[in-house]
Amino acid sequence: MKTSNLVFIFTIISMCSICFAQSSPKDFLDAHNEARKEVGVKPLKWNETLVDYAQKYVDSKKKTCEFEHSYGPYGENLAQGYEELTGVDSVKMWVSEKPYYDHKNNKCVNDECLHYTQVVWNSTESVGCARTKCDNNWMFVICSYYPVGNIVGIPAY
Repeated sequence: MKTSNLVFIFTIISMCSICFAQSSPKDFLDAHNEARKEVGVKPLKWNETLVDYAQKYVDSKKKTCEFEHSYGPYGENLAQGYEELTGVDSVKMWVSEKPYYDHKNNKCVNDECLHYTQVVWNSTESVGCARTKCDNNWMFVICSYYPVGNIVGIPAY
């Protein structure tokens, strides 16, 4: 094989590793479990059934990038951003709502903590996430959770 071909192949492989940086299953899971550890709830496990569900959903939105929930059987967080939005960026965005959760009174300020509470929901056991780059160059990210969180009247943790 020619040296120029090897350089080309190496470049493609390097670019792909950059594409997936901070968006691997481990990256998604670590970001979730870091937030959960802060409030003393058990870590989540990665769930391929949830990944399959999430991937089918984001793939169905690839053409339009329509930002709407699937209203499926799982808990769900969505994120969207232009160009490259990593899995870690998405989880950090959801966790940034933490200041809006009044744990003592189990209330959200202006309903702006529901992504955060889903991330740290005490009875949630597993998560599966997926991303797609939409035709308009926006990135669409979904994490699905089982069992569902954000049950009215029950504290997140």
